[in-house]
Amino acid sequence: MNNSEFDDNDELKEHIASINFCDVNHDTDVSITDVELVYHVYKLDTFGAETDTMTDASTGEEFAAADVWALPAQEFHGLWESLVYDSKLKEDTVRFVETALEFADRGVDPHIIGCNRVVLLHGPPGTGKTSLCRALAQKLAVRLGDRFPRARLIEINAHGLFSKWFAESGKLVARLFERVTEIVADRRLLACVLVDEVESLAAARRAALAGLEPTDSIRAVNALLTQLDRLRRQPNALVLTTSNVTGAIDVAFVDRADLKRHVGTPSARAAYEILRGCCTELMVRGSVTPRERVFAINVLEGARFAESEGSRASLRLWAVAREAATAGVSGRALRRLPLLAVALHAPRGLALSLEQFVEALRAALLAHLADAAALAEDCAPIANGH
Repeated sequence: MNNSEFDDNDELKEHIASINFCDVNHDTDVSITDVELVYHVYKLDTFGAETDTMTDASTGEEFAAADVWALPAQEFHGLWESLVYDSKLKEDTVRFVETALEFADRGVDPHIIGCNRVVLLHGPPGTGKTSLCRALAQKLAVRLGDRFPRARLIEINAHGLFSKWFAESGKLVARLFERVTEIVADRRLLACVLVDEVESLAAARRAALAGLEPTDSIRAVNALLTQLDRLRRQPNALVLTTSNVTGAIDVAFVDRADLKRHVGTPSARAAYEILRGCCTELMVRGSVTPRERVFAINVLEGARFAESEGSRASLRLWAVAREAATAGVSGRALRRLPLLAVALHAPRGLALSLEQFVEALRAALLAHLADAAALAEDCAPIANGH
């Protein structure tokens, strides 16, 4: 709910931008009278990221080492709700982090109960790994606001840490984590450190030893592992990492990750819910009219996908989702399809109905698959070294 729906209450309209209902899943139906309602009141930061720069001692060049976000941030508002997975990936990551931080609060000895507070999400590009890390940090900043009145997301520029003169990389890693340590010195601040495409820093040492990578890769990996070991002493620090190439990550780094989760391309059910959300958004914004109900996947399943006047558009959307899932289309690509559908495959100058939009969506999907196949064919000779 946003404040445009508070017309009957001027006080709410003036002071509240939106009200969100948390998505908590239960195995059975739960009555609202049988649960305790928990409210989180928060204000979104609107200043954006602050770029933390460092200077390469060997070249004198200044580069962006990290972006630091004050949380909760306006840029990440609604991101958690927009992410759709078939598994309990979101719920599991939240429960893991909350438990790990609780262990830290209670002073559980990490030498007895292993806990590094490191999460590794791996899988193909475009599946929402980085978005999930950002959304998780935002979620924690809201949920744990009583314990941590302040929160920061520190996005490390892994590529930038590799100096043009390789001898500096290990030192740069150490210097950056020294800055992170300064931030987490405030025990009332939750620090979420995000290392995207962590293979850039944690390249396999065996490749370096085999002469396939610069020897400085060993120093960079050693520096990263050392800093992670030091960071786990800080009870308010969490490390979130992603990788598109899991096999390229040093095994010692993988071993330090407490929670390792594969994030794959959306299943048919997840693809349907992603596209259903896109349909709803376009109807709310008036790009698709009139507003019609697009049934949730569990409703269609409950009706055994029986066709009726009211479910026709939903079933056609389900067919598009199944095609996308069969082809292994990523979540990122799925979310681009509505734009391409309206721009390139829908009639111009006319009000677009839901059924027309779904047809345009399928045309956009087929065009996307054809473009991807053509691109793969063009790139094949390069990949084969011809």
